[in-house]
Amino acid sequence: MLLPFFAAAQPLPRPLPKREGSLTELASGLSISKPTSGSPPFWGGVGAGVTSGTPPFWGGAGGGVTRALTILVGLLVAGCSGTKFIPEGAKLYTGSTVKVQSAHPVPDEAALTTELESVITPKPNTSFLGQRPKLYFWNLGKGKTRGLGHWLADKYGEKPVLLSQVDTQKVKKLMVNRLNNRGYFGPSVGSRVQVKGRAATIDYTAKVGKPYLIKEIHFPEGDTLLTQAIRATLPGSLLKVGEPYNLQTFVNERTRIDGELKNQGYYYFSPDYLLFEVDSTLDNQANVYLRVKSSIPRRAAKPYVLSRITLNTGYSLSDTTLNERPIMYRGYRYYPDEKVFRARAITNATFLYPDSVYRRRRSDQTLSRLMSLGTFKFVDIRFRPDRTQPDSAGFGHLASTVRMTQVPKKSLRAEVLLVSKSNGFVGPGFRVQFRNRSALRGAEQLLVNVTGSFENQTKANANTIGLTSYELGADAQLVVPRLITPPLDIRLRNSDFQPRTTFGVGYKYVQRLEAFQEDVFNLSYGYTWKTKVTNEQELRPVDLQYIRLGTVSDRFQALLDSNAFLANSFRQQFILGSSYRYTYNQQALEQRRNQLYFSGGVEVSGNVAYLLNSLTGQPKVTNEDKTQAYTVLNQQFSQYTKVDLELRNYFRTSANPSSGNKLATRLLIGAGLPYLNSNVLPYLKQYGIGGPNSVRAFRARGIGPGTYTPTTARQEATNFYDQVGDLRLEANAEYRQDLFPYVKGALFVDAGNIWLVNEDPKRLGGKFNPGTFLNQMAVGAGAGIRIDVQFFVIRFDAAVPMRFPDGRTTNADGSARSRTPVFNIAIGYPF
Repeated sequence: MLLPFFAAAQPLPRPLPKREGSLTELASGLSISKPTSGSPPFWGGVGAGVTSGTPPFWGGAGGGVTRALTILVGLLVAGCSGTKFIPEGAKLYTGSTVKVQSAHPVPDEAALTTELESVITPKPNTSFLGQRPKLYFWNLGKGKTRGLGHWLADKYGEKPVLLSQVDTQKVKKLMVNRLNNRGYFGPSVGSRVQVKGRAATIDYTAKVGKPYLIKEIHFPEGDTLLTQAIRATLPGSLLKVGEPYNLQTFVNERTRIDGELKNQGYYYFSPDYLLFEVDSTLDNQANVYLRVKSSIPRRAAKPYVLSRITLNTGYSLSDTTLNERPIMYRGYRYYPDEKVFRARAITNATFLYPDSVYRRRRSDQTLSRLMSLGTFKFVDIRFRPDRTQPDSAGFGHLASTVRMTQVPKKSLRAEVLLVSKSNGFVGPGFRVQFRNRSALRGAEQLLVNVTGSFENQTKANANTIGLTSYELGADAQLVVPRLITPPLDIRLRNSDFQPRTTFGVGYKYVQRLEAFQEDVFNLSYGYTWKTKVTNEQELRPVDLQYIRLGTVSDRFQALLDSNAFLANSFRQQFILGSSYRYTYNQQALEQRRNQLYFSGGVEVSGNVAYLLNSLTGQPKVTNEDKTQAYTVLNQQFSQYTKVDLELRNYFRTSANPSSGNKLATRLLIGAGLPYLNSNVLPYLKQYGIGGPNSVRAFRARGIGPGTYTPTTARQEATNFYDQVGDLRLEANAEYRQDLFPYVKGALFVDAGNIWLVNEDPKRLGGKFNPGTFLNQMAVGAGAGIRIDVQFFVIRFDAAVPMRFPDGRTTNADGSARSRTPVFNIAIGYPF
């Protein structure tokens, strides 16, 4: 059955008046709205009848049941067609057509026809393949106030739309209005009713001539400051000579000019003070004259200078701070004192300057910067005429007050977490966080975290060692709301977003039961900044990580002794890194149907240390496998370059911006190249694939590298550590559909694998080969349910392996490979 697809009619602008031989004025405040649409259709089918040869006790020999089912289907079709429920003598309105006729070519005829169709009201009942099942459900509840019939009618029903409800005169007037707005002056619109049985349609025909084209554009003359400022905006005008007349373009042009004037000091100006006059007496051509209304208020006709700026960081509804004596700093009046924020910290985020021309762009930028500090709950800016300052050279004066309401300076927060990692470890955890929002009185945020977790790798082989993990750690971050780049002072004055410098330090204790214990130390220093809402950049000149392998179990030590690659990856985990990442994200643009996400990063480690050791002639140490390496503080360091690229695309299949129906795709490409001081990437930097956020038909780290497949009991026991690599290629496609409130469904396909840069004799088939890597992709497909309550998402996915990396359908012993569905439970969407 077909569910509703609504299209609500919107209010329309009134027609453009036309007087032959005179000027035509565009009325102010006109607007054009678009119809919205509702949810997409959902349908089902009707089964076929029983053929001849049916046993006699089913309804008669030779086809009695067939005839009975035919009659039943016929009744259902008649009922679903909707005409059965129409009052006697009435006609069911089933829709309209629109045709544009002209003796001349009609530019963009399809768009014009669509716009004319949008004004037709009411909309007919929803139909599918000529049937209107919603009328059937409506009839079930007719006259009822409760019960199943009432519920079905309320949920799925739709009252019949009758021909008598269509006001063709109103529709034709609206169409004439839209044609006038498009430059088709003097059109005619006719309508004709077509009756077929108990249903009727209406055909509308719009007859138009040639559209009026813009011949000349004239901006205001005169030497006042306002007219000069308006003329200065002409190069960016949306009106173009030779283009068709279009009312919406004129409306947009007024808004554009107002925006430019607002950035030149005209605080009290409004688009309503602009008037377009159009001379339409020419042969399908129009001269456009832009005027400033004579009734414009005096204060709107002059630009303003900011004579006094007050910054109040302690504003509240019961505020009395302005009665106190302010602190004067760089021409600003600063309240209440500098106990919480130094004046310099606030003025660095303020782009309104004393004795400068008012610019709305700077006002909006100040609001955005102050809010992005993370220290204020509310920020607003008030402007009023400064009557203590007389006008000067045609400029007025404004007094500005920036009012800021603080959030509590210090806070303590405790959370119980469900930890879900990309390596498949899942379990409960906790985090206790202390935050100081102005640790050094400059809006610097100090965050101190204490974390802990108990995790299990539930999807790995039961014989794998180290499946249970305990972690306990502490870290601290100092986030400074500016770029610390001595001796340079970089403020990114054209950005709406506050740049940041971040210092970080942390320690984590990790215990993998029956495997190893390690201590993880990290130290970082970096910058984050945005120039637009869609892009972000992060540069970390210093990103140090040191992992010290402590106690090792006998089984894990035997694994290290038998696998030189793995031993090196655990030994060389002193990372002297630097990194850069660029992110472009259109998901913040919620109205876009197609949203793109791109993230690209590069990370390097050990290059400077290797160069310094080489230049100073430091000796290398020799490892048990005869490899040699330089050291820093008696610890071998890793040397590599790593590049990661991620591309996502989200296409919303519905025109409704709030709809969750979308096709989401992702491509992941990663490459890590060890060299000189290293022949293998550090273990924590190697790629794994599979699991709830990757190729979901395989367990975490259950694929690759290449065609390598664990076959012996020992290999299966260590596959979690073996099945990692230096290169990664992964692709995912997922269709997401709204099912019920807070419940979404998904169908997905995943493919991917990892490879090694250098051959490992313990993992044959793992080295990357440009000629065969595409044939080594693991493929899985499945379906899932997501419980999405906006701030929290629980995901249940089930996936089936469709193809294994080696392409075989049987195991080494000849038995068929398992295609048992793999079930995944995770937090959040996979991408």
